Amino acid sequence: MENKPYYETAINHWPPEDRPREKLLKNGEHTLSASELLAILLRSGVKGSSALDLARAILKKFKTFRGMSHTDIGQWKEFKGLGTAKIAQIKAAIEIGRRFREEELTQQKTKLSSAQEVAALLMPRLRDLKKEVFKAVLLDAQNCIIDIAEIEEGTVDRASPILRDIFQKALQHFAVSVICAHNHPSGNARPSAEDKAFTRQLVQAGEVVQVKVLDHIIIGDNAHFSFAEAGEMRL
Repeated sequence: MENKPYYETAINHWPPEDRPREKLLKNGEHTLSASELLAILLRSGVKGSSALDLARAILKKFKTFRGMSHTDIGQWKEFKGLGTAKIAQIKAAIEIGRRFREEELTQQKTKLSSAQEVAALLMPRLRDLKKEVFKAVLLDAQNCIIDIAEIEEGTVDRASPILRDIFQKALQHFAVSVICAHNHPSGNARPSAEDKAFTRQLVQAGEVVQVKVLDHIIIGDNAHFSFAEAGEMRL
């Protein structure tokens, strides 16, 4: 692309009907392309490139919004003039989108009936994480979601604090049952020996506090493993 003076590329010099922000306000956010939505987040471009040019370059590198998530600063170095503030804005917007779905289902008191439904709900947030994160889906007597609690980052090797947090949150919300889930950063959902030992401890702890553990689900990359479906929720 020809390196033009900034004043020639700045979006505020474009006709109003071509500016992403004005298009959004007039026609709705659903009418904008991925590049235009990203340009609004960026707000301004860098020397020789408008915000839309920069947005297109970012999407060319990462392909999708998912591809931008959970990246480190080093992966953004090729975009000269793109500071940490703008990178943080992009990451924050992506995370808001992920959380929106969870909040929507919680507020609707959605009823869960299968491990597949739980995996579909949690996978968008968990599958790309570089560290293990545990989630506790808290349910009422009708298996409707009361809340989805995020437990501290950790591994099954640190089972005691994870178990304590899960059941503390379950009791605080008067949950009748709970489904535990965590991700495997490798993307492989197959359970390890430690996962199996943790599941036994999870069931045991649930019996002590009288909160039924319905399942423990491992989230991989577009794959999941359900201990309940595999018949491995035994003590």
